[in-house]
Amino acid sequence: MSPDNPAAIELHELRRHFGERTALRRVSVDVPEGATLAVLGRNGAGKSTLLRILATLLRPHAGIVRLFGEQLPRRAWAVRGRVGLLAHDPLLYRELTARENLRYHARLHRVAPERVEQVLAAVGMQRRADDPVRSLSQGMLQRVAVARAILHQPALLLLDEPRANLDPGASTLIEPLIGRASGLTRVIASHDPEAALAEADLVLALRDGAAAFVGRPDQLPRDLLAEVYA
Repeated sequence: MSPDNPAAIELHELRRHFGERTALRRVSVDVPEGATLAVLGRNGAGKSTLLRILATLLRPHAGIVRLFGEQLPRRAWAVRGRVGLLAHDPLLYRELTARENLRYHARLHRVAPERVEQVLAAVGMQRRADDPVRSLSQGMLQRVAVARAILHQPALLLLDEPRANLDPGASTLIEPLIGRASGLTRVIASHDPEAALAEADLVLALRDGAAAFVGRPDQLPRDLLAEVYA
């Protein structure tokens, strides 16, 4: 990457295994700051494992991983506050209210309490903010999870099926927060290739943990995309 367009993410020969099963094998890609990387592949291809490594929740077993120039896992502490994760698990305490969950995360990130109210309003959850999370619908849970992911104003968003359980109105509501309009560096893992490709500047297609394709969306062969999801 050039000095004028530095890499937010640098992966070189990344490997990760779970016992005898290899989840990621020799994956390499650079993502410039402000760009969106779509990570495609069927269940078990390695998408969620990659996001968890980038979120500093898993350690790579081999290769180089850098976020904003800081090498993981050695310098994970230096970048954790710059990363927001929206995963399958909303990462919320079910017995606490939405507001209590966000206040807890605000204290972890040393975020001002006013920011909690800002993000609750941004995701349209002010009226239900004092209801226990366990009483919320899946769509509302997703909205609170979005609020948690952006609460500390991260520079990098890791999004695993970000619009799951959202109706069109809610999807429109969160678009400025986690969509292209946010201007943030994003990694989107998706089972819906067409939706992800429409947002992407770069594509990483995974097949059995290996990179079947790395490049621009317009360079991705449609027959290869079919094979990746076969």
